[in-house]
Amino acid sequence: METPINLYQNTQSHLNKYSSIVFDSYPPQMGICNGELISQISNPDSPLDIEEFRRQGHMIIDFLADYYQNIEKYPVRSQVDPGYLKSRLADSAPYHPESIETILNDVEKDILPGITHWQSPTHFALFPCSMSIPGFLGEVLSTGFGTVGFNWMSSPAATELENVVMDWFGKMLNLPSSFLFSGGGGGVLQGTTCEAMVATLTAARDQMLRKIGKANIGKLVVYASDQTHFSVQKAAQISGINSNNFRVIQTTKSTNFGLSSDSLHSAINADIDAGLVPLFLCATVGTTVATAVDPLRSICGLAKQHEIWVHVDAAYAGSACICPEFQHFLDGIDGANSFSLNAHKWFFTTLDCCCLWVQDPNALIKALSTKPDYLKNQATDSNRVVDYKDWQIALSRRFRALKLWLVLRSYGIVNLQKFIRNHVKMAKHFEGLIAKNNNFEVVIPRNFSVVCFRLSPFALTGNQKIMSSEEDLNEINRKLLESINSSGRVYMTHGMIGGVYTIRFAVGASLTDYRHVELAWKTIQEHADTLLNDLCV
Repeated sequence: METPINLYQNTQSHLNKYSSIVFDSYPPQMGICNGELISQISNPDSPLDIEEFRRQGHMIIDFLADYYQNIEKYPVRSQVDPGYLKSRLADSAPYHPESIETILNDVEKDILPGITHWQSPTHFALFPCSMSIPGFLGEVLSTGFGTVGFNWMSSPAATELENVVMDWFGKMLNLPSSFLFSGGGGGVLQGTTCEAMVATLTAARDQMLRKIGKANIGKLVVYASDQTHFSVQKAAQISGINSNNFRVIQTTKSTNFGLSSDSLHSAINADIDAGLVPLFLCATVGTTVATAVDPLRSICGLAKQHEIWVHVDAAYAGSACICPEFQHFLDGIDGANSFSLNAHKWFFTTLDCCCLWVQDPNALIKALSTKPDYLKNQATDSNRVVDYKDWQIALSRRFRALKLWLVLRSYGIVNLQKFIRNHVKMAKHFEGLIAKNNNFEVVIPRNFSVVCFRLSPFALTGNQKIMSSEEDLNEINRKLLESINSSGRVYMTHGMIGGVYTIRFAVGASLTDYRHVELAWKTIQEHADTLLNDLCV
């Protein structure tokens, strides 16, 4: 099966033409000291010697290619104890320089044991942080250029490419034109969803306070479900929202743990009756534990009646919506004020790359803009350009658009859809394996490529001593998951939903294939059998 990353073979093909230069012989600036090959930088007064940069760059790429080729040899979840690294490293930084060869040896010896291998094909934990060749090389290009694109003048290409790729991506998702630059809205690349939350909540706060007065900030209320990512609560704290005014609305299995518009309506009315001001609602497409989907059309319609800013968080599942069969999950997005997804999760673009679209860019700009005299320039004054410093919390920003542009161009829509569909098919396959085994059960229907399952009560039938309550079953599943993760063969994480301890199997690593799903299933069964046998003794 094709995957978006086959780093070793592809990288090696590019490196072969350099091998006689880089690996078979060494340039004149290389030397030997105490039997060790060391780098003697030809221009010791410059931290960017060009030839040494070229040599070490090839060495790093080759190191990483070997790492990806051998990644299945490492335990997926790091097995080290807290504080392991301090005893391995020196007490202070070296006074004299050390060679890149020595440093890479230490990376392999000391750093790799402490890495949880997110790119491992048997990493099924949390959400994916997917890699690809163009995503990786786009990051290299961006870092190499070293741009600091806080406004248009600081690097016009960085700003204008971001304008272009955000409209491209928005069209792929079939977003309403009002979210695109071409339709009066616009998009910006943030670092993470947390940043997008703070930016949009700050914009909503200031927009409301201009109407009701700054003295009323203590009356503002933020709404989320019990499945909403905790970053919205963090954003509320940062934005000065009274902690007593953060509403967590309970969800139930009857709605597959999506937010009920009736429950939201009741919460809003109660706050209005108490003299408070509804401000902000975070809806989710693909919640953290169960990838549940909130009904956007009904809750956006309700929010509009009360002038509530709606942000739709699709950090993980938004990428799937480039496939037409998943776009119904965005039905009603036209009623939202802002929408975000993380391209570094399931769009093969490497951390960090959070895509945020807004229907009214001026709301962001009014809340986040500063205009020091030393940044004044004709382009900004002409109002013909975007200054992205006014669309985010920080001033400085990276050239993230470059890697997203490379991913979009290198794969095209057709292959990006194929990668996502393959992950969904593998998750469906795993879900089928669970369904055929009476010892396990699927806890909630799958929407995308995450399967939520657990060791079933039926696996413990007849042993009342160990199976007397839901809490007992939760504890048994906790032990099962820890046993699996401690093996190093597979890594999964858990979540609590409706009081049920759920094991999450998230397919999305770029190197994952069906054989890795089968390996995971075999490992799960082996550890479950051992646990059940021990419990019955």
